[in-house]
Order: sequence, then C-alpha cells, then structure tokens
Amino acid sequence: MEDFSRRRMLFASGALGAFGVLGAASSARARSLWTWSPNGSVAGRGAGLDPEWVWDEEADPVLAAVIERGDVPKANEALRKWTRNHQPLPSGLPADLRDFMEEARRLPSWADEKKLAAAAQFTKKKGIYTGALYGLGSGLMSTAIPREARAVYYSKGGADMKDRIAKTAQLGYDVGDLDAYQPQGGMVVTAVKTRLVHAAVRHLLPQSPGWSRTNGGQTVPISQADIMVTWHSLSTFVMRKLKDWKVPVSAAESDGFLHVWQVTAHMLGVQDEYIPASWDEAHAQSRQVLDPVLASTPEGVELTDVLLDIVAELDAGLTRPLINAFSRYTLGDRTGDLIGLDREPFWQPLIGAAWPLLVAFREGLIPRPLVPEAAWTVEEAIRRFVLLFLSEGRGIRLEIPDTNRPA
Repeated sequence: MEDFSRRRMLFASGALGAFGVLGAASSARARSLWTWSPNGSVAGRGAGLDPEWVWDEEADPVLAAVIERGDVPKANEALRKWTRNHQPLPSGLPADLRDFMEEARRLPSWADEKKLAAAAQFTKKKGIYTGALYGLGSGLMSTAIPREARAVYYSKGGADMKDRIAKTAQLGYDVGDLDAYQPQGGMVVTAVKTRLVHAAVRHLLPQSPGWSRTNGGQTVPISQADIMVTWHSLSTFVMRKLKDWKVPVSAAESDGFLHVWQVTAHMLGVQDEYIPASWDEAHAQSRQVLDPVLASTPEGVELTDVLLDIVAELDAGLTRPLINAFSRYTLGDRTGDLIGLDREPFWQPLIGAAWPLLVAFREGLIPRPLVPEAAWTVEEAIRRFVLLFLSEGRGIRLEIPDTNRPA
C-alpha cells in the first residue's frame, strides 16, 4: 500500500508540473493533521492513507478521456434520459463511461433497506428542520470552506449560481426522498451524475488561472478529504444542530439518517475506510477535518452575497434580514463573520428566543399560547425558504462540464 500511495503522489506531481512541489508542501501539512483511524469506518479497517492524497481512481481517468475526446455533449445528451434508479443506462453513452457507470450505480453490499426507509420517514417528519439546515446552515457554511468556495467559484457552475444552487438542492431533495434508493427513486442517478461532475472538475480546474492562483498549493481539487468535509457540513452538522435545538430524534431515526448519508458518501466515490461507522466517529472526524478549515475568502464572501440575493427573490428582499439572522443563529457568529453576514439587531434576539419555542410547539412539548406572535413570521419565512429549496431541486439537469468559469 505504501507503493500505491507513492504512485498517487508521483502521478499528481508529474501530471501537474509546477503544482506538484506546492502540493507536496501543502499535503505534508494536511497529512500531519490526519489521525482518524479506519477502524472507526464502515469498512472497519483500511490502509489509513491520508485522504488529502486520494481522489477517484475509477472515475477520474474516464472523465478526463471523455473531455479530451470531445464526447461531453454526446454524453450529456444521453444522460438526460436517465432519471430513475431502475432505468437501464441510455444508449449513446461512450463505452468507457457506460462501463464505469454500470459499476458506480451499484449500492454497497452493506446498504440496509430498513435503515434507508427509516431515514426517509425521518425526513418526512422533520423536513422543515433539515431543509432549513441544509439551505441556511450547510449551504452557507460551504462558502466558509475555502476549497469548496474556490472550486465552486472558478468552475463552470460558478458563473450561474442560481443554477448551481438548484443542482445542490437536487442532492438535498433526493437524499431525503421517500424512494431515494428504491428502484423508482432518483438518488442513485443524482449521486452517480454528481460523481461524474466531480471527476470532470478535477480534470478541468487545474487549467483555471484563477483557481491556480488561489488553490493554496492543492494539486487536484475535490480530494476524498474535501468530499468528507462537505459530507460533515451536511450530515454531521445537521444532526448536531437538531440536538442543539432539542428536536426529538429516536435511535432508529438517527441511525437511518446516518446510514443514508453513509450510502451517499459511497455512491459519490468515497472509499469505505473514510466513511464513519457511527455518530461518535462522525463527530470525531468532523472536529478534525471540518472545524479547523473554516475561513474567509473573497470568493466565499461573494458567493454568500449571491446566495442571499437568490433567497431575496422570495419577496423582493423583505425577508433577507430575517434570513441573515436565522443563518447567524444556525451557524454562529464566528462563521457568520467569516462569510460576511450582516448583523441584525432586531431579528437576532427575536429568533434566539422564538425558535426554541417554535420547535417545542411543533414537537408537542408546549401549547400554542406560549409561542409569541412574532415567531410565526419567522416560521413562515423559513417554511417558504424550505419550499423554494425543495422545489428548486426538481427536474434539474446534472451535466458534465467541459470548461471552467469564463474569465
């Protein structure tokens, strides 16, 4: 396995020339931080290689070849016909891409149907919380993750953020769908197409002058470590906030929610040795890979502003101060400051007092008279946002990019 790791490093530095030296220095710093043991993973074992130097060995060469041959338009035209898990792969796909996708669409042997069903029921019951946390928590947190913010900003999707957000919403919508990994569902399709997009971005982004100037020495974007950072900003963060908000979650619901995200990580190409087997392991890994990397970047601040402008389309901007305040309540002032969220002296204390009462009322813990009238304004704004978030995710085409963000 040591030779295997060296081959990865030689490939990265050789293929990308001058980036290799910078990447080696950057990776050495990151490598010293990686101590999480694969014994705590769904695999229960592993080589323990630093995920900073692991990408997607199955998908990456295939997508690089598809792009270099000029087959992206042909592949995307075929992929538009594949929308449900049970459908055969469409005709017209390049042979190498088709062969890869036939393997990539298979669920892991450890996928548990009962746990996946429990996850779907959990999202059905707690959708207003998870929707708000995905959109106004995880979505905005992503702009405080420097690598993610820069990868989004300089890739093709960064030029049309509304489309980019809609595609992100597709993942959040499909992972919580009642039929997510059932034959009639769409999560296998969404995960595999997202994996293709990631592989394409890994090939394209090192060619971007903007990304190359700001990448902090990373040789190839979207490593396994980067994917797990994003994974924690979704699954682990959401579960932690649900507990902070005192939302009742049964053991079966908690296990199911973790499991649907474990399966999703696998379907996105993450090696099983990096996928936490329990919430305790997830929180331990999150403290190591997510918490220390949050930082401010010009790209992240600009993306935050774009995201909030999209939210403002709900009502010509009237609820933007409320959304600012709710996001600060959800993310905390430190992250709010990193991404440039305005402070809202009226809404912040109101939300801090009203939201716990709304949660308690929704969960049948207190009667309606104990909830202040202003709280219903907060709930309505969040409800409308969640409906927008979910509806934006429907019918979106996830397509392979063949270029970076235009200059």
